[in-house]
Amino acid sequence: MVRVMLVRFGFLLLMISFVFLSNNTLGQQQDDDDDSAVYIVTLKQPPTVHRFEEQELKHKNSKFTPKLKPRNNARKRHGKSKIPSVVQSHDSFLRKTLKGEKYIKLYSYHYLINGFALFINSQQAEKLSMRSEVANIVLDNSVRTATTYTPQFMGLPQGAWVKEGGFEIAGEGVIIGFIDTGIDPNHPSFNDNDSKRSYPIPKHFSGVCEVTPDFPSGSCNKKLIGARHFAQSAVTRGIFNSSEDYASPFDGDGHGTHTASVAAGNHGVPVIVSNHNFGYASGIAPRAFISVYKALYKSFGGFAADVVAAIDQAAQDGVDILSLSITPNRKPPGVATFFNPIDMALLSAVKAGIFVVQAAGNTCPAPKTMSSFSPWIFTVGASSHDRVYSNSLTLGNNVTIPGMGFAIPTDSGKMYKMISAFHALNNSTSVDKDMYVGECQDYENFDQDRVSGKLLICSYSARFVLGLSTIKQALDVAKNLSATGVIFYIDPYVLGFEINPTPMDMPGIIIPSVEDSKTLLKYYNSSIQRDVTTKEIVSFGAVATIEGGLNANFSNRAPKVMYYSARGPDPEDNSFNDADILKPNLVAPGNSIWGAWSSVSTDSTEFEGEKFAMMSGTSMAAPHVAGVAALIKQSYPQFAPSTIASALSTTALLNDNKGGPIMAQRTYSNPDQSLYTATPFDMGSGFVNATAALDPGLVFDTSFEDYISFLCGINGSDQVVFNYTGFRCPANNTTVSGFDLNLPSITVSTLSGMQIFRRSMRNIAGNETYNVGWSPPYGVSMKVSPTQFSIAMGETQVLSVTLTVTKNSSSSSFGRIGLFGNTGHIVNIPVTVITKIASS
Repeated sequence: MVRVMLVRFGFLLLMISFVFLSNNTLGQQQDDDDDSAVYIVTLKQPPTVHRFEEQELKHKNSKFTPKLKPRNNARKRHGKSKIPSVVQSHDSFLRKTLKGEKYIKLYSYHYLINGFALFINSQQAEKLSMRSEVANIVLDNSVRTATTYTPQFMGLPQGAWVKEGGFEIAGEGVIIGFIDTGIDPNHPSFNDNDSKRSYPIPKHFSGVCEVTPDFPSGSCNKKLIGARHFAQSAVTRGIFNSSEDYASPFDGDGHGTHTASVAAGNHGVPVIVSNHNFGYASGIAPRAFISVYKALYKSFGGFAADVVAAIDQAAQDGVDILSLSITPNRKPPGVATFFNPIDMALLSAVKAGIFVVQAAGNTCPAPKTMSSFSPWIFTVGASSHDRVYSNSLTLGNNVTIPGMGFAIPTDSGKMYKMISAFHALNNSTSVDKDMYVGECQDYENFDQDRVSGKLLICSYSARFVLGLSTIKQALDVAKNLSATGVIFYIDPYVLGFEINPTPMDMPGIIIPSVEDSKTLLKYYNSSIQRDVTTKEIVSFGAVATIEGGLNANFSNRAPKVMYYSARGPDPEDNSFNDADILKPNLVAPGNSIWGAWSSVSTDSTEFEGEKFAMMSGTSMAAPHVAGVAALIKQSYPQFAPSTIASALSTTALLNDNKGGPIMAQRTYSNPDQSLYTATPFDMGSGFVNATAALDPGLVFDTSFEDYISFLCGINGSDQVVFNYTGFRCPANNTTVSGFDLNLPSITVSTLSGMQIFRRSMRNIAGNETYNVGWSPPYGVSMKVSPTQFSIAMGETQVLSVTLTVTKNSSSSSFGRIGLFGNTGHIVNIPVTVITKIASS
């Protein structure tokens, strides 16, 4: 895996890059004699999952009458017997089209999309593009990677787990599929023998456990029930390094092991890091099954063709939930962001009854940075939680500087002299010879007599972010020099990086603030005594003590939206026009998350050789929601993906643990000093509320046909929809806009004059009477009808919302509709209007 400064927050963010090719550009990619590359080819015939559906959509008169589908019959593999014939038809087509020519077919896709991945040259791609059977050709580009105390913070032990019957069965029977960097099967988070209760056999699962030298027989068990790897694109290109990447499901990186444990790791696993015990870890759904689809790798990242193959296989195997930390590094070109092989394959997965969770991305707090676009995908942003490991440095002038680092303290009540690495150099070393000596990476640069018994001050630069310098190496140097401890001050150029608390086997601290670092250095420099004549240093007067960072503080205000979590509005196309769809859907804990770590991972040097690591990012937030979705699926096996999404959204929390509104960080630098009230474009519907999501009261259902109607409503999409799904858009006016989808939110990119929106809700609880209240977005008047209604179990109620512009504006404004049931159910519906144009 390649480290990328812009996306490394102590986690691996998976990023997909797509290049879409039209017929008149296919032959112009390269002029070299050998310009072979991997292409993803989609055929016009529908895939297996659509084959038994009607080829023409049939719409009812009312587009607001949702259809709840039971657990999908695709689990029965009704198309499995036809797989060989599909593969044979692909081979036959290729033999005819590329008769006598050399090519390599990497994959045949048939379940979610109908097509294949090929290693061919541009002339062959041109031939294929001219065939009437071919729908799309996509050049396959590289893919790079974007304890949990959080069950307690989310209230699971007293709430959702109790409703499920205790953590012992929370998530039981539900299969979560992870498309990631693999898994370390030997980790105790994935044992199947730690519980007195045996695991049931998942009858709807048909996956396999791949056996290789790196992943021997017995690696899978009754909890880890499936594991495969997909790397044909990388192997064909000749860049696969088996010694680092492992041609198996084994995780050589760490990220996949971490995300799997967050969602479904065993309950009560001791978190021991650097010989310190940090408590016990648990996944959100500790009894859920795990199936792994490795498509990302340590040394090179990965490729889209392999990711599509992994999604296709996971759907065939019968997973219930898919967890992906995969986002594009740029907006997909074409008529809309929704049309790309990944999103279209996931649409078919949703049709097959699979709930899909995706990380929002970690691109920054700027507007329109969202990297998960489609309404059928549940997009998750990252928030904090209230646990913070406190460390601090108290200076001799009684100034206390906060910092981080899992370190032991210096002796209580005792102050130690400090010495800068630049002042501890031996006579043969100078900054001119080594400009990085301040990072304390080479023992031979320093004079031990000067450092012994003191606190060594080292600089933390961008080289630590890139892995060129490490905390561990600096600590080893300090120990060899007999230093009492180490203090790392931040280089002013290291901005926008989430520095994780790092294990230290001696007293130490990292000061993450530039201003605090300046305070330290100012005090240190002012305490130096120099010879009046020679100006040479004669003594170091600065002293300090390190508190240590092993104790957690649980008093922080939380949750808050992290600065790196991508923000809406959702971009509809490559021109950044706004979609009428709310993204993210909600936020979940993603900052400073303990999770399992691969035994061979060297990506995060701070946790090398450890069984657990603390990571941050939306990659950590997504599996939290995947775990909660497993709890919902366990309670309501018949729930469609959109129903699970509704339950999560309408019950989300709007306030933090102090009773105030959820806040959002605005800037990279000193993010907690730039907080503002979070909007739906920061947090979606709010912060995930696992307990309430198990009893939502009312739910909003959206069918596959509704999504097709939405896609058909995009200008110029008719042929693209048919190419991907085999469904032809209707000739009559039965398409819908994004704001007309029966989602648990209303987002309008442009509101002109007055417009009416409708939402249909189904009652899954007992008979109840609801009162309706609302607050309109600024510049808009709102009327909701009815203002009160009674509804029996199983009945539906249509809510009519009238929005009228009262003031022209191009700034986003936000409102909310609340439904308050007399038995305690509360349903929240965020309302967002971006551009407002008043009637003349």
